Amino acid sequence: MEVREAMHAPAQWVDADTPVAEVARQMKAEDIGALPVGEDDRLIGMITDRDIALRVVGEGRDPQKTAAKE
Repeated sequence: MEVREAMHAPAQWVDADTPVAEVARQMKAEDIGALPVGEDDRLIGMITDRDIALRVVGEGRDPQKTAAKE
């Protein structure tokens, strides 16, 4: 299997300042569990559904106010 066979097209990404709640909505709409995070046209990381569950919801943070870069 080649990588392109496992990937969705076109590639999706989110801005570093995107609220986590919006990231979750985008993941649901696209049926994906991870999104690259970009800032100033550079990849700075990845955010996963697990990150949202454990680092935002699990820690009692507000998903409307928590940015993807956090």
